[in-house]
Amino acid sequence: MTSKEEIRNRLMCFRTEMINAGLDIFLISSTDPHSSEYVCEHDKISEFLTGCTSDNVYLVIEKDSVRLWTDGRYFISAAKELEDTGVELMRMGQPDTPTVEQYLSKTLAKDMVLGFDGRYISATKGKVIRDIARQCGAKVEAREDPVSATWIGRPARPCNPVRILPVELSGRTCSEKLGEVRRIMQKKGCSSYILSKLDDTMWLLNIRGNDIACSPVAFSYLLVGTDTADLFLQPGAVTEELTSYLKDNRIKLHDYDSFFDYIRNYHFEGTVLFDRTASSDALEDLLKDKGDVMDLPNLTSDLKAVKNQAETENSRISYLKDSVAVCRFIHKIKTMETLDGMTEYDAACLMDSLREEIHGFLDCSFPTISAYGANAAMAHYAAPEEGSARIRPEGFLLVDSGGHYDGGTTDVTRTIAVGTLSDEMKRDFTVVAAANLALMYAVFAAGTTGAQLDMIAREPLYRLRMNYNHGTGHGIGYMLNVHEGPQRIGGVHAGIADPPMLPGMITSDEPGLYREGKYGIRTESILLTTEDVTNEFGSFLKFEPLTFVPIDLDAIDTAYLEQADIDRLNDYHEKVRHSVLPYLNAEEQEWLVKATEPVEKK
Repeated sequence: MTSKEEIRNRLMCFRTEMINAGLDIFLISSTDPHSSEYVCEHDKISEFLTGCTSDNVYLVIEKDSVRLWTDGRYFISAAKELEDTGVELMRMGQPDTPTVEQYLSKTLAKDMVLGFDGRYISATKGKVIRDIARQCGAKVEAREDPVSATWIGRPARPCNPVRILPVELSGRTCSEKLGEVRRIMQKKGCSSYILSKLDDTMWLLNIRGNDIACSPVAFSYLLVGTDTADLFLQPGAVTEELTSYLKDNRIKLHDYDSFFDYIRNYHFEGTVLFDRTASSDALEDLLKDKGDVMDLPNLTSDLKAVKNQAETENSRISYLKDSVAVCRFIHKIKTMETLDGMTEYDAACLMDSLREEIHGFLDCSFPTISAYGANAAMAHYAAPEEGSARIRPEGFLLVDSGGHYDGGTTDVTRTIAVGTLSDEMKRDFTVVAAANLALMYAVFAAGTTGAQLDMIAREPLYRLRMNYNHGTGHGIGYMLNVHEGPQRIGGVHAGIADPPMLPGMITSDEPGLYREGKYGIRTESILLTTEDVTNEFGSFLKFEPLTFVPIDLDAIDTAYLEQADIDRLNDYHEKVRHSVLPYLNAEEQEWLVKATEPVEKK
């Protein structure tokens, strides 16, 4: 673990380089040139400079101050990580906290120089920042690799062989997908389409990589024309099989590092389509002199969000196998004679090892979150190998985990009672369970958005004047990113159009409750949107649960449940028992039967 003193030294060195370069302010994000959520070690610039491990960060470095913005999922963990580093935590979304843009508007002045690496700032953010600088009379200098002088021994960008998905897993051929994208391009009046997001390129070409931990993607760019396609990959990622496959699909291969020069020299005929939110400021800067540019959400985004029949069936199989592993994990935790000596880190390793035993397992879909007691109040806590909290026979253990398989990507959270619970703990756990089940069993009209569905999950908590500071649900990829759009279940975001939920979308359902310094609770199940009925009142949709893991009855107090809540809990547990029981041994079966027995209202 990097010391606070080392962090302060790194920031001092960076500031020195910044001042020597004639820059007054430098803006850094926590993403990579592809707007990825999870990034490789090579691209963790904000973490290197500050020690903050949050994956949604903007860092503003000035000559005499450093400020770091992150969202509510990370307020607690970021505050601890930034303590004694000289970095001020700016809590996104709080009434007394300006946005990055608001802060820059007040701070920038005439003839000041704002710097940032245009590859690591989205085109959307870059446009806003450039407009602010212009309004303030300041200058912008988008320079590459500003951290090289400070980051000695920076890890190289990973490069691993790319593999091809068989049609049994993908459900549609690369040629079919490209054909559909080109038909949409034609309708939009575009002759070229540039993809920067890694998961979009992987999905469209039916390929997968292993360049970013927990994300089966390869560093790449893709340029799709009306009858051509140019793929940019690192040479070490290319196999003979891939070369032949790309040739068969009329896709020309280029070196990943040649992309920006290629675009700089490329003559575009007609309109170029690219997604400003998923592309870099550096790319837009190249395109501004290339003629007509159309900014639209990636054409692949909606297509990959709605899983086809093969993806749906394979996902059901993957989630069942994954649920069996999680049930085995909970059984082990529940039946240990003593938890003394087991740490959060040990529990995470146990969960990972059980998942690794599953046939077709590829990787964890994100680093397993194993949080005991007060640590679970940090929504994205990561248990360290050294100094991890010991699990005592009291309170809660929260475990949020998932896997990538040949046939799906999973995500599940269960909060487990590991001993004595207070009445407050039981009440909070029960209300979160009711919220999870209310959304799981929702029936809604076609055209309903995630912002509308969000209220269903929050209402049980609102009744007790409680809430949680994160979204209720996110889309999930297929052998791809565990967080995938465009669908989401959460509050209304200004300026963001919420798409309707469609049959075939896979979305998480994860309400929670967090009491800082005490405990955290989250119950997450994954739901598949399916058709319900169509009648004289219209078409209706519902959710099919893909996750089959019991909700801990040891923490349920039925006094806080309505009869409808109890009916939903009992019905879900019957589904869990029916689905998982055949795959467990005799001892595990005995535990599961008890863990899913019907409950009655007190």
